[in-house]
Amino acid sequence: MQFGEFKRRQFITLLGAGSLLAPFAASAQETGRTYHLAVLTANPREAPQNMALLDELRQYRFAEGQNLTVRGFSVEGEQFREIAAASVKQGVDALLCGGGPATRAAQEATRTIPIVAITDDMIAEGFVRSLAQPGGNTTGISILAPDLDGKRQDILMEAVPGTRRMAALVDPKVQSRAQLQALQEAARARNVELSIHPVASADEIEPAIDAAKASSAAALNVLATPLAFVNRQIIIDRARALRLPAIYQWPEIAEDGGLLAYGPRIIQIFRQAGRLLVKVLRGTKPADLPVEQPTNFELVINLRTAKIIGHEVPAGLVLRADKVIE
Repeated sequence: MQFGEFKRRQFITLLGAGSLLAPFAASAQETGRTYHLAVLTANPREAPQNMALLDELRQYRFAEGQNLTVRGFSVEGEQFREIAAASVKQGVDALLCGGGPATRAAQEATRTIPIVAITDDMIAEGFVRSLAQPGGNTTGISILAPDLDGKRQDILMEAVPGTRRMAALVDPKVQSRAQLQALQEAARARNVELSIHPVASADEIEPAIDAAKASSAAALNVLATPLAFVNRQIIIDRARALRLPAIYQWPEIAEDGGLLAYGPRIIQIFRQAGRLLVKVLRGTKPADLPVEQPTNFELVINLRTAKIIGHEVPAGLVLRADKVIE
C-alpha cells in the first residue's frame, strides 16, 4: 500500500478476521431456524457489493433458500423509512444499512433489533456512542469518508498540478457544512479555490458538473455519497465529455472508467459488514461489537481515461499507484 502514512494514523480495527472464532464459540445459529435480514441500500441486489455480502454470509452457513431470507435492495429516499418500518413490523433478525439516511431510518424504526451499518462517520453522524463501545443496537463500519475526501483532494491537486480552481460534487444530506468548510480552507492553504456544487438527485448531477466546469474548475472531487456511487456512470460520462479530471471514492469506479480513485474497495467493505452480521445473527449484541474501519486503501489511476480527456497524470503519482489501467 503506497499511502501508508494515512493508514497508520487511523483507528486500528479492534476485531480482525481472526477474532471471528471467539464469538462463534459462544454462540451459533440454530438448526432448523430461518433467519430474516433486511438490506437497506440504494443499489440493486445484483450489484457486486451485494453479491459479495450474500456470498460472505453463505460462507458462514447463512444461505438464501436454506436458512435465510433477505428483503430490500434498490431502496431510495423516503422508502428507507417505509422499508425499515415494515421490516421491523415483520420481525427481521437484523438490518444491514448502506449509508447515513438508511441507518437513520433504521434507528428511527427500532432501538432493539440489531443494525449493522456502513456509514461515512458513525460517531459524527450520531449513530454510535464510540467506536470501541457503540452502545445501543447499532454497530458496523465507519469508512473514514471525511478524512478520505480530504486525502482525495490532495491527490487531485497532485494529479492536476498548478491548478488554482477546483470543484467538489457534494450531497447536502451527507456532507456537513463544517466538513465542506474544512475542505475549502485546506484548498485555500494551498492557494486553490474550491467551489461547492450540491446535488440531491440524479437529475441534478449533470447540471452541477456543467456548473463546475463553467466556474473554471480544472478538476472535480466527487465526495463520498451513496448518490454519487449509484449514479457513478453519469458522473464518469459527463466528466469525460467535459474533459474534466475527477477523483472518486471507491477504486472500482476508476476501473469502471473514472480517472482516479482512492479508498477501500466497496466489495471488501460489504464482506466486512457480512462478517459482523454473522456475529449478530449468532447472538452477539451490537453493543458488544466495536465499530470497525477499513484498513486497506488503494489508489487506482485509469490512463485510458486520461488519454481520452487529454490529461497527463504526473509520472510520480502513477508510480505510487496501487493499480494503473493502461
